[in-house]
Amino acid sequence: MKGKIGLVVGLGVGYVLGSRAGRARYEQIKTQWLKVWNLDPVQEQVDKAKGFIGDKAAAVPGAVWTGVQKVVKSATGTGTAGQRLDSAVAAGRKAAEDVVDATEDAVDEAKDAAKKDAAKKPEAKKPAPTGTDSADGSANGSGAAKTGD
Repeated sequence: MKGKIGLVVGLGVGYVLGSRAGRARYEQIKTQWLKVWNLDPVQEQVDKAKGFIGDKAAAVPGAVWTGVQKVVKSATGTGTAGQRLDSAVAAGRKAAEDVVDATEDAVDEAKDAAKKDAAKKPEAKKPAPTGTDSADGSANGSGAAKTGD
């Protein structure tokens, strides 16, 4: 699905940028795009995406900030320079693991939400298969065998 959307967007951008029809055609394309962009279903999806990204992405910077604070405390604590360095390195490793965990959790939640949204949508009907479906096994669909001249 992601690849199809990228292909359509790429084709559209390529057409607009490569068009030799001039400014009038560009304005026509722009007007049509704005009509689609401003449709209620499109804007609902945009709002959903903004809200979801805002909720999930907030966890990652929080984990980074907490990790930075731990590293700074470890580096400025008491002890010899070597002990402070070892403590800062250990805190940095732990902070990095926490950031990875927060990121993985956000990705997993995004995947789960996408699966739920996909499950809510009805599946599209598949077209009837083509080929040798007639009673005599011929591909012409008439039921009669071809005769040669």
